[in-house]
Amino acid sequence: MELYLFRHGIATDGAPGAPDSARELTSEGRQKVAAVARMARRAGVDPSLIVASPYIRAIQTAKIAAEEFGYSGPLIKTQSLVPFGTPAHVWDELRDHPGERAILLAGHEPLLSQLVGFLLNTPTLQVEMKKATLVRIDMPAMGAAPRGTLRWILTARMASLL
Repeated sequence: MELYLFRHGIATDGAPGAPDSARELTSEGRQKVAAVARMARRAGVDPSLIVASPYIRAIQTAKIAAEEFGYSGPLIKTQSLVPFGTPAHVWDELRDHPGERAILLAGHEPLLSQLVGFLLNTPTLQVEMKKATLVRIDMPAMGAAPRGTLRWILTARMASLL
C-alpha cells in the first residue's frame, strides 16, 4: 500500500475565542497545497482513499488534493489525525482499510512527523514537515508493526520551482 502524508498549507491565525480547529487555509496556503498536489499527480499519485483530520484546514487540504487528483470517493474524517493524535491510533485505523492501494492522510504537526518515524519503524527519527509537504511511504504489509519504506518527500518550495 502507498501512504501519502500531507500536511495542511498555511492557515489563518486563530480568531479570539475561536477554536484552533476553525482555522482556514489562506489564499497562499491553498495555492501551495494545489501546486504540491499537481506535481504529485504528475508523479503518478492516485489515491484510492482520502482521510483527513476534522480540523477545517486539513479538510480544505484534502479537498484541494482530491480535486487535483480527480478523486471522487468519500472524504473520511478522523480524530486520530488531529495535531496531538498518536501514530499508533493512526496505524490502527489504517489497518481497517487493507484493500486500499493508496491512502492520502491530511493532517498536522507534530503528529505527521512522528507518524513518518513510526511508519518507518524508527520512532526516534526527526523529520521536519513544513506546511504543504507531502511524503510517500510504501507499506509492504499491514501487520501488527509498521515496516514502511520512504519513497520521497515533496515540499511546496520544490513544487514552486516548476
